[in-house]
Amino acid sequence: MEREEDDSESELLIDRFRLSTIHIAEAEAKRNAMEISGPVMACIADLAFKYTEQLAKDLELFSQHGGRKTANMEDVILSAHRNEHLTALLRSFCNDLKAKEPQSERNRKKSSKREDQATTSVVHIPDS
Repeated sequence: MEREEDDSESELLIDRFRLSTIHIAEAEAKRNAMEISGPVMACIADLAFKYTEQLAKDLELFSQHGGRKTANMEDVILSAHRNEHLTALLRSFCNDLKAKEPQSERNRKKSSKREDQATTSVVHIPDS
């Protein structure tokens, strides 16, 4: 019974993800005065979902390799290693987040250099 609930919840999340992807693609097409056919829209949604699944697997592996149960910003940056432009954007975003962090919090943190390289944003990875 619990397995069926998990499956139905997963299907609901997948459907919501695909609908969100389609909504974003439609908005971008409208913004650029373009039209996208239904089959192409479905393909975009499917590719985005498959990419996200692979990203989640990569993040899990990177965090496990680092001996952690949570993925941090450095894991996200590593996952983008095939796309230099995206990696540069993510590093810039991470640096901006660190710059916005209140000075008092930065002073309170007396952590190792390895932890300083990662931002406080983490994603919990459940035990398999």
